[in-house]
Amino acid sequence: MSHSTCFWSIVTKFNLVILLLFITSFSSCLSDRVAEFALTKKEESDLKEEENRKELVEEEEEELDSEDLDRTKKEEIYDQAVPAGLHVQLNLQTGEKLAKLPEDSHGKSDLKDLSKNKRLGPIDVDPGSFTTQELKKALAKMKKSMKTEDTLEEKAHQEDVRQRFRPIEKLKEEFRELNLQLETDSEIMFKLINTFNSSASTLEEKIRALYDLEYYVHQVDNAKDLLSLGGLQLLINGLNSTEPLMKEYVSFVLGAALSRKRLLFWAYLLGLSTMRFNLAETRSNPRVQVAAIEGGTLQKLLVILATDQSLAVKKKALFALSSMLRHFPYAQQQFLKLGGLQVLRDLCTEKGMETLHVRVVTLLHDLMVEKAIWLQLLHKESLEDNDQIRERVEQYSRVALVPAIVEQGWCAIISNLLRMPEHDTREKVLKTVHVLLAFCRESYTQDHSLAHMLSLLRQEYEELAAEEQKEGEEDGYFKELLSSINSIAQQLK
Repeated sequence: MSHSTCFWSIVTKFNLVILLLFITSFSSCLSDRVAEFALTKKEESDLKEEENRKELVEEEEEELDSEDLDRTKKEEIYDQAVPAGLHVQLNLQTGEKLAKLPEDSHGKSDLKDLSKNKRLGPIDVDPGSFTTQELKKALAKMKKSMKTEDTLEEKAHQEDVRQRFRPIEKLKEEFRELNLQLETDSEIMFKLINTFNSSASTLEEKIRALYDLEYYVHQVDNAKDLLSLGGLQLLINGLNSTEPLMKEYVSFVLGAALSRKRLLFWAYLLGLSTMRFNLAETRSNPRVQVAAIEGGTLQKLLVILATDQSLAVKKKALFALSSMLRHFPYAQQQFLKLGGLQVLRDLCTEKGMETLHVRVVTLLHDLMVEKAIWLQLLHKESLEDNDQIRERVEQYSRVALVPAIVEQGWCAIISNLLRMPEHDTREKVLKTVHVLLAFCRESYTQDHSLAHMLSLLRQEYEELAAEEQKEGEEDGYFKELLSSINSIAQQLK
């Protein structure tokens, strides 16, 4: 009994051990199975996420290809300028920037042109093998080449500027030298006079000195310096030269030095008050003109005009004579005493001197009007107490210019100049005839050729004045000439 009971007790314990082992094994297998299920689920999630990421990358690459390829041609890669003709895109998986060649209209890359690019050198046209480092090297080489070319161009530009312009320091130095060597007008004139007077100077050097001297003596003070330096008498003596050029340019300089201001004269013609002007304004360089006439200038000029000289020489001599006579009544008196009016009369009949005829007529017209104005000034109350002007008027009263003009037959000489075709000449002749009309009335009334000429001129200027009026010029030049013709014709009736 006890033996069987012991046996079953052993069997029962054995079964319990087996059951425990089974349960333990089952739990272990179950946990392993769950872990396997969990791992599998995680891997599938990762795979799905990876697939979503790939899709996103593909979408971004498509957007980059479709929208930004043109723009990325000009973008910088690693702060470097991208060579022309490259497309660049960003690989989001690797972080690398890739470049590929553009395609032409047929979808083919222009490999030939890129492979011949001398500035970049040989280029690997395989987009997959064109790495960032290679691109950097190409860009560095391109920048170096561009820098070299820019340096050469800059050097060429600097050399051009250096040749065309001087440095500011050089200019300052030259200005300092000029300031140290600055000469006054008087010093320059002194040198010019010495050149003119030197026997070692050639004719060309003397003429050049006279030409430059004429520029300076236009000024009143310089003309006075010409007198104090002894240059005036040297010029007067030069009128005796046998060289025509010497006579011409000496006369030119003398005319410039003796030129007179005429402010008072023109102020009177414009109706302005004469008291607004100083009397000295009408007596330019009185010391110079007195010294000139005392030095024999008037006689020498008349000799040149009366002898056989070229037109250029007589033209300058007449200019000097006119400058001496205007607003200088004493010189006008001496002119008439020396037979100057007869010299001018012969000049107006000399062939080849037609261009000087109107100058002579203009001079006579101005001298007659000048005297008439000064005589009228005497009757103005504001000038009665001015001793200088009274003296000047008395000097003009002694100039018998108009009687000499009538006596020597100038009335017909002047009226005959109306045949000249120039409108300016006709204008000056008509003005002179109008001034002489009161003294030459008898001569003009009997001159049938003058009446015929006035008729022809009236017809011509009526047509020209009508054309002016059509163009909107109510008070035109030709209308004024027509009015002068009609006035003369009316007074001769």
